Amino acid sequence: MAKSAYQDSQLYKIRHSAAHLLAMAALEYDPKVKLTIGPPIEDGFYYDFEFSKPFSDEQLEKFENRINQLIEQDLPVKKKLVNRKEAIKTAQSAGQEYKVELMREIEDDKLSFYGIGDFWDLCRGPHVKSTGEIKAVKLLSVAGAYWRGNEANKMLTRIYGTAFGSKKELANHLKQLELAKTRDHRKLGKELGIFTIIPEIGSGLPVWLPKGATIYRLLIDYIRSLEIAGGYQHVITNELGKIELYKTSGHLDHYRDSMYPPIHLEDETFILRPMNCPHHIQIYRNAIRSYRDLPYRLAEFGEVFRLEKSGELFGLQRVRAFNINDAHIFTSEDQIVDEVSDILKMIKSVYRKLNLKDYWFQLSLRGQGKKDKYGGADESWRRSEQYLKIALKQVGVDFEEVEDEAAFYGPKIDVQMENIHGKEETISTIQVDFYLPERFGLEFIDKTGQPTRPVMIHRAILGSMERFIGIYLEKTGGELPFWLSPVQAKIISLSEKSAAYAKKVAAELSNSGIRVELDLSDSMLGKKIRQGELEKIPFLLVIGQKEEQSSTVTIRSRTSAKQETAKLDSLAETLEKIAK
Repeated sequence: MAKSAYQDSQLYKIRHSAAHLLAMAALEYDPKVKLTIGPPIEDGFYYDFEFSKPFSDEQLEKFENRINQLIEQDLPVKKKLVNRKEAIKTAQSAGQEYKVELMREIEDDKLSFYGIGDFWDLCRGPHVKSTGEIKAVKLLSVAGAYWRGNEANKMLTRIYGTAFGSKKELANHLKQLELAKTRDHRKLGKELGIFTIIPEIGSGLPVWLPKGATIYRLLIDYIRSLEIAGGYQHVITNELGKIELYKTSGHLDHYRDSMYPPIHLEDETFILRPMNCPHHIQIYRNAIRSYRDLPYRLAEFGEVFRLEKSGELFGLQRVRAFNINDAHIFTSEDQIVDEVSDILKMIKSVYRKLNLKDYWFQLSLRGQGKKDKYGGADESWRRSEQYLKIALKQVGVDFEEVEDEAAFYGPKIDVQMENIHGKEETISTIQVDFYLPERFGLEFIDKTGQPTRPVMIHRAILGSMERFIGIYLEKTGGELPFWLSPVQAKIISLSEKSAAYAKKVAAELSNSGIRVELDLSDSMLGKKIRQGELEKIPFLLVIGQKEEQSSTVTIRSRTSAKQETAKLDSLAETLEKIAK
């Protein structure tokens, strides 16, 4: 569900009102508790409290029971407007210092409050009409959270919960949460030896272990092969850039809070890049370009950096350094639709290869009345949006339009997907940009010999490699397709007598391009097989004296309980065939 649609939904109101009921329960438990904020979030709600007495997880069940009692009473939810000065005075007398801080930041003369029973809370809404509309609530967990996310502020108690319009919806959601625990990419990454976070290296800086590095390399090789076939030229640019580059591009103004501090060296100032596009622009500017050179397609798997706070880091999905499957296409205006159409077709092809199906296309537009957030002329934005719409229709994909989700330099097509936690993620993106070519003074010589401004298309098929692999691990539960599995077959010998033949089989498969591991340990066969299954390896190849004498191998497939026997001289072909 799009963010704007969610905020207008009944589900949003249910969760917002449930957060207020949680605050009521907290006040009954601790009349001196200090209240802060309690917003709905993507999959539930939370409320932050500063309790005056000890609070433990065991209290959650009591809070939940009290919330359900308030729901059963079907209490009306009311709204009133209160004079700002009067509201501040009331909050001060009640010792609600966080509410006072919030009220002082609101410039309106009248402040909006919502009430349930005798409890009134500062709030813009929206809410349900009565508590009886909330059919199912579950308090999920307790965590610490700094007031306003600032580590210099007090640590508060954050209580997370969720709510739905039916008990069935809640049951399904809780089932999904249990699935998420088993498929969490952080858990799978550790169990399968794919990546790790090493404190001595730093938070938010994932390290790819050998198996993870193999997955990483295979994805890059696959995308590069498609790009080469599509006429892209690959480049390698530096991770540092002069700060002037990002002043000109506008990134310094729009992303300053997410950028690392400047590095001063002699008479120059550098910065760790947050984006690759300014570097590719400089490559374009490095020579005189003709209309014959267009479309000029540059691609790079480029490392970029974001200054994420420690509390925002999350496995591979929120990191401080990551690699973007980036490309920038410099084109004439009459080539935009064909280029965007070709990118859309490439995205669909990649998703078919990866067996990804539950995704959708979103046309992210500039918000009405929020033009100060974006750069460029209105007419350029109008044409950009029109070209993207034409391309989407030309390729025949359905899409939804969402306002105020564009890049600061232009509208974009985003390919959206839900992660295992039910949160919406952007995987692929295509952005049409008239703005940066203008700021950098880019030109090409047209057919009449006149200098003309090109248009720039920003494009990422997999987006961030780190985030994509994290999501893909969760989507597949770690059972990667045969071509992408870091170990495609594991050879298990029944005894030491079969070791020599097992090594021969391993050599034959390796020579055929199959990635293989050997298990020559003296563990019991059942234990070896179980370990191979836990490692999500597509094929387990069991070898004993019988197989050696007949030059065969017994194959156990990850996807079938049925075993089959294959001749050694055709084993690689047999595995490839079964994998299809």
